[in-house]
Amino acid sequence: MKTGGLLESAPVTRPHPAGAGARGGTASEDGSASRTPLSSYYIRSRIGKICVAITGASPAEMLRNAEEISRENHFVEFRLDYLANPIAAIPKIKQFLYERSEVTAIATCRRAATGGKFKGTIAAELEILEKAALAGCHLVDLELQTAEHMKPAQLQRLRSRGAALIISYHDFESTKDLDRVFERIHPFQPEFAKIVSTAKTLADNVTMMRFLDRRRDEANLIGISMGEQGTISRVLGLRAGSVFTFASAHAGEETGPGQIDARTLRETWRIDQIDASTKVYGVAGNPVRHSLSPLIHNMAFRRETVNGVFLPLQTTRMNDLLTLTREVPLHGLAVTMPFKSEILRHLERTDAISEKIGACNTVVRAQDGKLYGFNTDVAAIVRPLERRLPLSGAKILVLGAGGAGRAAAFGLAEKRAEVFVCNRTPETARKLARQAKAKFIRRDQLAKSNFDVIINATPVGMRSLKPASPLEPKELNTRLVFDLVYNPIDTPLIRMAREKGLPVVTGVEMFVHQGARQFEIWTGKPAPEEEMLRVVVHALRQDANANRT
Repeated sequence: MKTGGLLESAPVTRPHPAGAGARGGTASEDGSASRTPLSSYYIRSRIGKICVAITGASPAEMLRNAEEISRENHFVEFRLDYLANPIAAIPKIKQFLYERSEVTAIATCRRAATGGKFKGTIAAELEILEKAALAGCHLVDLELQTAEHMKPAQLQRLRSRGAALIISYHDFESTKDLDRVFERIHPFQPEFAKIVSTAKTLADNVTMMRFLDRRRDEANLIGISMGEQGTISRVLGLRAGSVFTFASAHAGEETGPGQIDARTLRETWRIDQIDASTKVYGVAGNPVRHSLSPLIHNMAFRRETVNGVFLPLQTTRMNDLLTLTREVPLHGLAVTMPFKSEILRHLERTDAISEKIGACNTVVRAQDGKLYGFNTDVAAIVRPLERRLPLSGAKILVLGAGGAGRAAAFGLAEKRAEVFVCNRTPETARKLARQAKAKFIRRDQLAKSNFDVIINATPVGMRSLKPASPLEPKELNTRLVFDLVYNPIDTPLIRMAREKGLPVVTGVEMFVHQGARQFEIWTGKPAPEEEMLRVVVHALRQDANANRT
């Protein structure tokens, strides 16, 4: 089923809602229309790269959602299994497709036994899919497990209804032997084969994309890895060989774990523009689910006409990250917790400050294929403070002794500030204080001490964690508070400082500054820093408003 060349069949004749209609064919034994299935070449000539899954609590709501989405996306999937009575939606779908002839539609009624919501029998599922095909749906999606339990006559009957056939397989647990699944699908000779696994590691995306590349000439494949760690396959799977990918209509309406809404796929990931020469970058660490690094870097790539895409790389294992970095390959990394120190031993060379503090937050792949490290955190912490007060002799408390804490302690000590380090684990704080020529301070000493600046370099206060402040109000004895956490803008610590009338520096300023330097290291172009700041603040305010409602 190789693609390309002339269409195998003529364009479909749309059935009029008032009559039975047909795509050419004869009546079957039961009197219903028998039609030649649409060719895969014809389907591919109609569709884009994104199929938007349409759901709804009722047939009327489902069709309202389809009407809205089809204004921008002409390729949709009706998830009939989301309806209590799927058959009731068929007349409305028939009318919709007649009136919107530019729309290409998949009908799916996945049974609960194979990961869907339909609780009926195989026979009931087949009846729904047959009626959807006769109503004008261009494709029907049939689970592999269902196909394997059907009689040949049942499958032939479904195929005689005129819609192209997708045989699909979903593994909601892991990514296993994809070739073996393909060999189970292949004998049915569907127009499209859809294989969906679950990514438990970043490397599982590599497995999926290798499979797509290896088998792309044997069938029309759709390949996706579900889950938080499967974003890579949803964005890069198309260039590996997937005919299209699936998206939700809106955020919060996902029909599969890790599914991305269509607007984000187009506007943030620029999925329509990704090709073989697109360079891939990402933010690596745990957690990165709520990171805005993809937002600002993808915006900057678009603004400065850089053929690149920036992805979230959620992992807890360095070997997993290195496998992805090598196999994709990745051209740059923004490194966050817990890898800022561990990454150093895997780099060819680092800049002086990364070597000195033992932490790197930026990796670039050079033309020789080797990885080089930089630290943009130091300047992003020091410069906002330099704009507000003289650092020489300033008494500064650094909370935290991880990568950000190390950057703050070393960078400020170099500016001759009097730096104090406090950490949940006292021995870690003592070690950093010795290395940075700073001073160790115990938590119980804070309420009796005064500082010019207090810096939160811990993750306490991050959106993905339980809302909390790293300090109590009585410990906030300072002239200025700088919270390196940027999401949310108003962290518990920032709110506490404002309640006490203290000036603050939010993590947004540091975040944008370090991101701008990363962009310049990766691309050699000046970063659109003002635009980066604007989109971050806008996104954070939208997020805050959504959480309040």
